Amino acid sequence: MLVETKARVGVFSIALQAYLPQFPQLVPEFEAQYEAFKKTIPDTVELIDGGMVTTKEQSQAAGDKFRAADVDLVIMQLLTYATSYNMLPAVRDLNVPVVLVNVQKLKAPDYANTDTPKWLGELYACGAVGEMVADLERAGKRHAVITGVVEGGDPEVQKEIEDWCRAAQVRRRFRDTNLAQIGRPYPGMMDLYIDETNLYHRMFVYTKQFDWEKMWAIADDITDEDAILAKANDILDTFEIEGGGTVEKVWDMAKYVVAFEKWVKDEQLGLVASHYDGFSQGVAGKLDSMLIPAFSMLIKQGTACAVEGDIKVAMAMSILKTIAGTGQLSEMYSIDFPEDICIIGHSGSGDAAISQAHKPTMKIVPVFHGKTGGGYLTQFYPPVGPVTYLAITQDRDGHFKFVCAEGVNEEGPIFMFGDTNMRTRFTCGAREFVNKWSEAGPTHHMAAAVGRHIDTIVKVAKIFDIPCEIITR
Repeated sequence: MLVETKARVGVFSIALQAYLPQFPQLVPEFEAQYEAFKKTIPDTVELIDGGMVTTKEQSQAAGDKFRAADVDLVIMQLLTYATSYNMLPAVRDLNVPVVLVNVQKLKAPDYANTDTPKWLGELYACGAVGEMVADLERAGKRHAVITGVVEGGDPEVQKEIEDWCRAAQVRRRFRDTNLAQIGRPYPGMMDLYIDETNLYHRMFVYTKQFDWEKMWAIADDITDEDAILAKANDILDTFEIEGGGTVEKVWDMAKYVVAFEKWVKDEQLGLVASHYDGFSQGVAGKLDSMLIPAFSMLIKQGTACAVEGDIKVAMAMSILKTIAGTGQLSEMYSIDFPEDICIIGHSGSGDAAISQAHKPTMKIVPVFHGKTGGGYLTQFYPPVGPVTYLAITQDRDGHFKFVCAEGVNEEGPIFMFGDTNMRTRFTCGAREFVNKWSEAGPTHHMAAAVGRHIDTIVKVAKIFDIPCEIITR
């Protein structure tokens, strides 16, 4: 990532204070269980340790710690039965989901040899989970439950914890980075228009506005020829260029990429949405001709770059890149009715990480369809297999909504005129997919990622407290 972020996850455990003087052996048992539990939190996030909580006062102290850290998520381990006052003070003033982890230490009881402390300490599949959820619901807090076992390991529990941490990373990325808006959306694409103040309030993304005059001059002070040469070779390694690629052919492009990388770091940019609708001449035409591969090099390094000035699809691309490692701008292209598949793709900047079937290609065209000028087009080649689509839209009151679907990319012919596209089969069929997807009211753009990721997208939606409509999976 050109701009690194790390989610902050509040972690604590709860037990009932009344048990501890009755059964002193529970104290070291619970402390050991909590220490082991913290090791299941991936080191991709920053763990904010609220400790083992057995009193209301300890819970308040944990809450103070979580608020001070501005946590993106809270994960709570239920060690045994505990009353909900052990939990509520820790999360009362937070606006993030609380994940209740209900893991029993042993797989099964040795019924004849189990006494009360062994039951409470190692065999209590926590009856307090329902109590916690009931009180979280009454407090208006978002919540989720994970149940499992420690003995022998539990891959499903570990997967869920890691999934939640990935989802939390999206919130932190949106909160700590900025979005660059260069120019304005494509004229007349009103589904793309957005209120940047509303965006900041609801999705935490702050928008920085840039004029194209600044971007034309961005590479004027780049004089480090070693850095330019290294980036030129990086471009040649990334793309297969029609007619053959040489350092000389991509030198100016490499110079701009070096400049863009510095710009991204200086401005802390996690997302870019751009569109140029001026005259394709002089330095403006030169930059416009190479923007697609140049921005593709930024996407390769984790900064989502969307064409046509679409901020909402830049967010969708960033979400998928964060949780799945790939994030490709897409839209409906065609339907192959005899094959019952959708052809989905887009022109413009793309994600080299998704091009797993073939090295990305770059070609020069005399005209960009529907846009000013001509220049370099890039085509990326997603692999066959599962694929996830995500769109972000808004309702009449400005509230955001996720629209998502899973399908399978299949082998077969694709368009070869320089645009990324793929053949996707959906379980509901092509005709029904287009109907259902369109009825959900997304923008005409969406992001694509290799693999199945709806389960994680739903968690991201819960973290942002926005609805998520699943079309098919």
